[in-house]
Amino acid sequence: MLTQLSRVLSRPTLLLSSLLLSSAVVATTPIASLEQAVSNNPLRSAANMARDQYRNPLPTLQFFDVTPQATVVEISPGGGWYTEILAPLLAEQGVYYAAHFPASAEGYGQRSRQAFVEKLSANPAYSKVKLTEFAPRPGIEIAPAGSADVVLTFRNLHNWYMAGGEEAMLTAFAHFYTALKPGGVLGIVEHRLPETQLDTDWTRSGYMPESLTIKLAEQAGFTLEARSEINANPKDTADHPGGVWTLPPTLRLGEQDREKYLAIGESDRMTLKFRKPATP
Repeated sequence: MLTQLSRVLSRPTLLLSSLLLSSAVVATTPIASLEQAVSNNPLRSAANMARDQYRNPLPTLQFFDVTPQATVVEISPGGGWYTEILAPLLAEQGVYYAAHFPASAEGYGQRSRQAFVEKLSANPAYSKVKLTEFAPRPGIEIAPAGSADVVLTFRNLHNWYMAGGEEAMLTAFAHFYTALKPGGVLGIVEHRLPETQLDTDWTRSGYMPESLTIKLAEQAGFTLEARSEINANPKDTADHPGGVWTLPPTLRLGEQDREKYLAIGESDRMTLKFRKPATP
C-alpha cells in the first residue's frame, strides 16, 4: 500500500518537473531573427505585447540597426519591456548589456533594480544578460569603452533633464559616446514636446523638445543620421494636466476622463538615430 501511495504522490511531482523542464526548454530556444524576437518569442508577456501598437519594437529596432550579432547597451531598462526582446535575440551571437540603476541606489531606484534582478534570475533565458549600471553622473561604466555597436534609450531623457538639466544629459551622452565603437549608433525614443510649447512650463511634463535633444547629442560629439515617425502619435497634444503620465499606461488621473486618454493612447514620441563618427 505504501508503494501504491508513493506512486500516486509522485505523479504530480513528476508532472510538475516535466512542466518546469518544458518551460525552461521553451524559454531558452534560440531566437534567430529580430522578427522572431518580437512576434514569436515565449519570453514576451501578453501584457507587453499588447503595447506593441504604441511602441512598434520591430521597425524601431530595425531603424537602429539592431541585429542578432550586435553588442547592444540598453540604458535604464526599467521592468524589462525591451529586455524580453533583446536578451534572447542577442544570447547566441551578440551581447546585451542592461545598464540599470546603480546597486547603491535608494528608494524607487533600488526597488526597480531589485525587481529587474529577480526577473533575470527567474528564467535561464536571461543568463547571458550583462547587468551594469547607469546614472547621469561621472564615474559610471555602462559597458567597456569602444565595445558597443548600439546604445539604446527609451523614454528616459526627461528623467535626466528633470534631475539635472542639460548638464546631466550631456554627462549621459558622454557615457554613451565612450561605450560605442567608432561608427556606432545611439538610438533615442522619447516623449516629444511640440516646438510650439517651448515657451510653456514644460520641464516637469515628462516631454522633451526634439530640438534640444539633437542640440545636446551633437554637442556631445554625435551626428544626427536620421529621424523617424515610427512612434509618432498625432492624437497626443502633450498638454495634459498630469503630464505625460496622464496617458496610458500610467493613467495618473485614475477614472477621470479615462476613456478620453485611452483613446489617445501612449505619447507622441521622437525616434532619433545618431552615430558616433567613424574617425575623430
